[in-house]
Amino acid sequence: MTPTARRSESAESMRAGRKTAAVSIATLMRFTAILCFVAAAPIVLHSQNHRGAAASDVKSARPIEARAAFENLCASCHGLDARGGERAPDIVSRPGVVHKTDAELVKILRDGKTAEGMPSFASYGPAKLSALVAYLRTLQGRGKETPLPGDAARGKTLFFGKGKCAECHMVAGRGGFFARDLTAYAAGMAPDEVRAAIVNPNQDLDPRRGLLTVTLSDLSVLSGVARNEDNFSLQLQTQDGAFHLINKAELRATTQTGRSPMPSDYASTLSAAELNDLVSYLLQTSRSEKTRRGKAEDDDEE
Repeated sequence: MTPTARRSESAESMRAGRKTAAVSIATLMRFTAILCFVAAAPIVLHSQNHRGAAASDVKSARPIEARAAFENLCASCHGLDARGGERAPDIVSRPGVVHKTDAELVKILRDGKTAEGMPSFASYGPAKLSALVAYLRTLQGRGKETPLPGDAARGKTLFFGKGKCAECHMVAGRGGFFARDLTAYAAGMAPDEVRAAIVNPNQDLDPRRGLLTVTLSDLSVLSGVARNEDNFSLQLQTQDGAFHLINKAELRATTQTGRSPMPSDYASTLSAAELNDLVSYLLQTSRSEKTRRGKAEDDDEE
């Protein structure tokens, strides 16, 4: 074979080899793509099944997750029992927390209170925040409703009658507005706590929230509760419900009595059975209000 023929045969062999290699690479790439698709399919299906299973298990896992979330996020400031720590207040018995609706507590968790050092937990999502609030309610004793100690119907009669509670307090839109609205007051409270608040209203009272007696420049005297105050004026609400805007230049004297406007003799003017009835009325009203609010929140979500 001549040198020219050998070179021609060698070139032809190289072209055939490159063609074969190209076909092999293309085949390998197609085969690899098929393998990747087959391998990926179970992963996607597994992931979808896992999400479905997680969604179905949310309800049963929520209390455990909520407790863990509370211990990780909240306990370092509020304490494991939520009764307060060095950096944050008691949120178990503090009225300002107990008497908020679940929706209000979720909003606080979502928005945070940055001025008070509490961050936003919005990233946890509505379901987890609701579960966290539900766990807080268990710490507050909400899930353990005790039997009523008396007759709520008789207690209602006492509230609007002999007890004269309605002269100052309101329940479900009926009554006075000198003192706080008691519609949801007893939510989360035990009967003994409600009874103690009735018979001993001055216990642990903040003097700033007690009765204030003022003497004016014309020597007239007014007694009531300070509703608003600034450097120049004082707004006083007297027990008849009237509001008095007083120029401080007209004040001769002001005296904090350190006493609640509420009578402190209910232990003697009402029998033990009557007190139980009154306590039962406040408890039942608060439980009914909780149910009503819960239904309203459900309707809003729909």
